[in-house]
Amino acid sequence: MIIDFHTHIFPKEIRKNREKYFPDEPAFKLLYSSPESKLAGITDITASMDIEGIDKSVVFGFPWKNPDLSKKHNDYILKAIDRFPERLAGFCCIDPFNKNAVPEVVRCLEAGLSGVGEIAFYQSGIDEASQKKLKPLMEICEDKNLPVLIHTNEPVGHLYPGKTPNTFKQIYSLIRKFSNNKIVLAHWGGGMFFFNLLKKEIGKYLKNVYFDTAASPFLYYPQIYQIAIQIIGKNKILFGSDFPLLKPNRYFREFKKAGLSKDEIESICGNNAAGLLKPNP
Repeated sequence: MIIDFHTHIFPKEIRKNREKYFPDEPAFKLLYSSPESKLAGITDITASMDIEGIDKSVVFGFPWKNPDLSKKHNDYILKAIDRFPERLAGFCCIDPFNKNAVPEVVRCLEAGLSGVGEIAFYQSGIDEASQKKLKPLMEICEDKNLPVLIHTNEPVGHLYPGKTPNTFKQIYSLIRKFSNNKIVLAHWGGGMFFFNLLKKEIGKYLKNVYFDTAASPFLYYPQIYQIAIQIIGKNKILFGSDFPLLKPNRYFREFKKAGLSKDEIESICGNNAAGLLKPNP
């Protein structure tokens, strides 16, 4: 089974009139002000899955500042999994600074969503204030044994829409503080997995941390797959396409370039994700 662990879908009214939301949602404007920034809906992703050979996708929305907009978008995710329960799994996407963040997460998880994410701090980075707001959400997910997917990115290199000012120190503080949570760090954790080579301390805090591949073809050479497997093992990597940003086939071609074995591909493309989506009681 091939599971895409990182995809975004939006309700029709947002897809058709994105400019309406720019004035009050600076992070949304940052990522989607360009007409070339794609927005997809339920039928778009299922059609793509049929073409690309994806069995299941994890879908989520956007961390809106507006509580009503967050609820509306999460309802759309619930609608998606109700319509395609065998093909889609949903995460509750929320801004932890949203005044209704805690009750909204509880509502969504009780309604059948499988985790929380993609949580992103596009303007602040994962600073101390952000981690404080994350705490009650992480406690809920720890209690329910559900994963939390958090946006991270490499702190160096070229700038691009959605690149946050997070630092390795912030990411490390996050995984230390919430070491009992199942955490998925998006976009290879910004390279955080490299530090598993350190002899002391960090390894124990990475024991529950997974790394998704979202946007990897834009950011890294294909060799990153073999290097990551050597450092953290094939069981800690999750295939995520960041659809509709990239099509899954782009990643599949890179797996071949990287020389991944059948067993490694099966772990990255489905087995690891299946374990996270079926938590132990």
